[in-house]
Amino acid sequence: MARPLRIEYPGAFYHVTSRGNERKDVFKSQKDRERFQSYLESATTRYDAVIHAYCLMSNHYHLLLETPAGNLSQIMRHINGAYTTYFNVKRKRTGHLFQGRYKAILVDADEYATELSRYIHLNPVGAKIVARPEEYQWTSYRCYTGQSTTPAWLKTDFILKYFAAKPAEANRKYCLFVEDKLGKEYENPLKGVVGSSLLGSPGFIEEITAVHLQEKAVGRDVPALRQLTKQPLPEDIIREVKTVFADNEKLARQAAMHLCHKYSGSKLREIGSLFDVRESAITEGSRRLAMKVAEDKQLKERVEKVKRKMGI
Repeated sequence: MARPLRIEYPGAFYHVTSRGNERKDVFKSQKDRERFQSYLESATTRYDAVIHAYCLMSNHYHLLLETPAGNLSQIMRHINGAYTTYFNVKRKRTGHLFQGRYKAILVDADEYATELSRYIHLNPVGAKIVARPEEYQWTSYRCYTGQSTTPAWLKTDFILKYFAAKPAEANRKYCLFVEDKLGKEYENPLKGVVGSSLLGSPGFIEEITAVHLQEKAVGRDVPALRQLTKQPLPEDIIREVKTVFADNEKLARQAAMHLCHKYSGSKLREIGSLFDVRESAITEGSRRLAMKVAEDKQLKERVEKVKRKMGI
C-alpha cells in the first residue's frame, strides 16, 4: 500500500476518516460510541486537538479537526489506538480494528469548513439510515442547531460564525444551510481533493506545496507528492536529455539516469526497467554522474539546461 502524504503544522485543519478492517463494524453498541467520544475528549485535553465536527457511522467515522500543536499523527494514534484496545479487550479479540492507515485531508478551512461540516452531518441521510440529520444521535449536528448541549470538547463556534454573530441566529441559519441539500443531488465536496491530500483554493494548494512539500519531494515513495510538486515523468526526462545530449549517446544515458533518479520521484525499480539495469546500477550511475558534473563545467551547463527546460 502506498504511503499517505502527511502534512503537519500548527493550526492545520483536516477531514479525517477511518474505516473498519474489511469494512466491518467498529461501533456495535451505544457504549462503543460513547467510549469513542471519550477518546475524542481526551485528545483535546491531552494533545490539544480541536474537534469541530464528527459523525460516527457503523463501520467508519468522520472528523473535522484542527491541530494547534501540529501533531495530527499523535492525536490519531491516541484516538484509534485507545479505541482499538478498548474494543479488543471488551470482545476478547486481537489484531487490527481499523483498515490500514486513516485518511487525512488537509483542508483550507475558510473555503471548505462549512461545506465539509454539512457533508459530515448529512452522512446518515445519504446512507438512508435516517430521513433528517437531527434524527441521528451520533453526529455533532444537534449541537450546531441548538437542539443539544454542546460538550466542552466540541467547538462549534468557528463554523457557526460564518452564519451569524448571535448564537441563536447562527443555529437557525446553519440548519437551513444543511437542510437545503435534503432530497437533492449533493456533490461530495471531497471530489475537489488534489493529490489525495489537499482540499482548498489554488492559492492554498500553491502555498502548502511551496512551504511544506518541496523539501519532501525528492526520494520519497509517496505518489501524491508527484502530483503536488509537479515532478517530471522519467520518460519525459529521457526524451529531453536525448535532445540536449544528441551528440553523445553514452553521456545522455548517464545524465538521464541521474536526473530520473534525483528528480522524478519514481521508484528505483521503475527507473531501472527503463534502462534495463538493476536498481543498484541506477544509484551508482547517478552518483558517478554527479561527481562528473562537479568537475566538468560544460557538463554541468548541459545538465542545468535540461533542468531548466523541464522546469526542475
